[in-house]
Amino acid sequence: MANAALDKPLAVKKLTIRPDTQARTWPKIGMRPMILLILLGLTVGLFLLNVTTGSVDIPLGQVVKIIAGMDAEKRTWEIIVMKFRLPKAITASLAGAALAVAGLQMQTLFRNPLADPFVLGINSGASLGVALVVLSAGSAGIGAALVNGLDLRGDIGLAVAASLGAGVVLALVMAVARRVHSTMTLLILGLMFSYITGSLVSLLMYFAITERIQAFINWGFGSFSTVTWGQMQVFAPVVVIGLALALALAKQLNALLLGEVYARSMGMNVQRVRLGIIVSGAMLAGVVTAFCGPIAFIGVAVPHLTRAILGTSDHRVTLPANILMGASLALIADFVAQMPGSQTVLPLNAVTALIGAPVVAWVILRQRNMRAAFGA
Repeated sequence: MANAALDKPLAVKKLTIRPDTQARTWPKIGMRPMILLILLGLTVGLFLLNVTTGSVDIPLGQVVKIIAGMDAEKRTWEIIVMKFRLPKAITASLAGAALAVAGLQMQTLFRNPLADPFVLGINSGASLGVALVVLSAGSAGIGAALVNGLDLRGDIGLAVAASLGAGVVLALVMAVARRVHSTMTLLILGLMFSYITGSLVSLLMYFAITERIQAFINWGFGSFSTVTWGQMQVFAPVVVIGLALALALAKQLNALLLGEVYARSMGMNVQRVRLGIIVSGAMLAGVVTAFCGPIAFIGVAVPHLTRAILGTSDHRVTLPANILMGASLALIADFVAQMPGSQTVLPLNAVTALIGAPVVAWVILRQRNMRAAFGA
């Protein structure tokens, strides 16, 4: 009887492996390059729309001439394009791409569809740095003396303070990541860092004067218009390096979709890859927060949107798509916030939430099983 049982063939459970081990009905694999080209065209079109429209509309032909270094019909148009609109459009494109890619990496690392670029507390650290500068200005104490002595009250000072705050939290997270082997533990510790820094910001706001609180709230609204050409020399290279690192980790991110146990069985050094993902995501989220403020929802919404459009979780495809879709969504949000034809400017974070929240809700309602998108 025992021998008969042993002679029976073992039942093998069918394993569903994503990305792209099963045929999908739409979109076909051959259509994905076409979709990427469409996204590229959409991004370029939105970029030009942001540069040409505003409180003063400038003809597209004149904008092209100005960007090419030729003289425009009006000198004021050259000033508007080169000093204000072009750096703002570039900043929006880079920031949107950075947040979308960072969000995708965090969702894959933690296998959590609601993870965002700031899940490890990078955003909270940057906010604490800005709060120390803004909320202590004009009050007595060591913080005020430091702010007044170093003249950190301008946009550059806020960027420096946010970078330092994000850097401190990043150093703590990396130190913990070297010793912690559980991704869930790392996620919980990141949330604890956020709570600690958030409580310190609340204390600073409680003791700050009203004018300083308003200034800090204004920074929290977020803006793409604060980055000058001089600051772009720091902002753009950091974003490009972070994106390049993320693209280099595409294969490893695909392995993590199936879980850390599977990744280790494939010979991958999970701890080293995890550190690489954290460094890339922190660079992207930290530099955007430092120069533009805490921009919300783009990092959460765009990864879901690209997966739904492309029909795959393969990072070799979704990473480039996130770069383009993130840039497009940021340009749309900035266009809406500027309210063309009006002198009124809406808070950027309010616009991104209005755009991003319905996208996430739509994806949740569309997909019966959210965990399927993460290889579970």
